[in-house]
Amino acid sequence: MTLKALLFDVDGTLADTEPHGHLPAYNRAFKDLGLDWTWSKRLYRNLLLQPGGRERIDYYLNEHSPNLGEHKERIEKDRSGWIESLHALKSKYFKRRLAAGRVPLRPGVQRLMAEAVSRDIKLALVTNASRASLDAFLDHSLGEDLRNRIEVIVQSAEVARKKPAPDLYLVACERLGLAPADCLALEDSRIGLEAACAAGVPAVVTVNADTRHQDFSEALLVVNKLGEPDACCKRLGGTGRDDQFEYVDIDLLCGLHDAAGRSAPPAA
Repeated sequence: MTLKALLFDVDGTLADTEPHGHLPAYNRAFKDLGLDWTWSKRLYRNLLLQPGGRERIDYYLNEHSPNLGEHKERIEKDRSGWIESLHALKSKYFKRRLAAGRVPLRPGVQRLMAEAVSRDIKLALVTNASRASLDAFLDHSLGEDLRNRIEVIVQSAEVARKKPAPDLYLVACERLGLAPADCLALEDSRIGLEAACAAGVPAVVTVNADTRHQDFSEALLVVNKLGEPDACCKRLGGTGRDDQFEYVDIDLLCGLHDAAGRSAPPAA
């Protein structure tokens, strides 16, 4: 079976946006609003189990009962509106960090995308992120050349259900004009892997500090990073064939995808 498209998650997969971008931006927004909240890396790792930023704020209000200070009355009257304004302020600081070059691409991302393009393999982005955050990332971290190579972008506002539901992946495949089995997802988290699998898209996982202890038992391959010729990655697991490699390249992904297709049960 021929690999026809790579479907990339964004946050945590293309770049370590959470620890270098979103988390410090949240804490700066809290400070600006006079809130005595500080989200630690450990707390934020738990909050990342929620499918989006607004959901994380709402969950934090429900489960941690933080001091609301002067915002208590407004939150009681218009909780969703207050969450939206806080999220917008966080997004402002996130964009500033992107513009300052503080959220670089993870090792191997640019190389792998360029390899895919050279082999006529389509590129798509499939993300729970908002359009505003996504556009800022694309402008400052991905760069114009790679951005122009992305054929399809599907983000949270375009579907009824975010990951771990399959909706985003199903829309991406439809827009690409491809069957899910013709594609390969690259994810970093359990909820992303669940979404890809539910849509019928085989997946490779590149873990990060926030996700390395999650369950990726359905993934074809699990690595600590995509790697580079001079910065090898480490295989952590996966159901795919046990190839020997120093970094993830298109030949490896095509081999994993082909083997997965041949071992899959025939369609009913």
